[in-house]
Amino acid sequence: MARKRVYVTEHEILASEKYTAFTIQVTNDGVASDDDGRKVIKQGTIWPANDATARGIILNDVDVTHSSALASLMVGGYVYKDRLPVAPTTEAASGLVNITFVDNKRIPV
Repeated sequence: MARKRVYVTEHEILASEKYTAFTIQVTNDGVASDDDGRKVIKQGTIWPANDATARGIILNDVDVTHSSALASLMVGGYVYKDRLPVAPTTEAASGLVNITFVDNKRIPV
């Protein structure tokens, strides 16, 4: 049986080289399957939800198809908000007090 290779291209979401992240365990609860049946939490996903419960932003794609996995959760730094898969809600942005969302064209000085 031939194996199918999948190449993933991630866009850089960090607007600065300085950030704070912690390792967390993520599960596949509530993660939808893609066309190939894989469950992947995308880079830039606001975790655990894009609402007032937001704790941080997932830094890299995480495959949780078969079970839970370790992920890097960014809790502080600068992020390009237009490169995230979904724009942060007002509630999520206000809860992520140590993360600054910047426009791609306007870099804070």
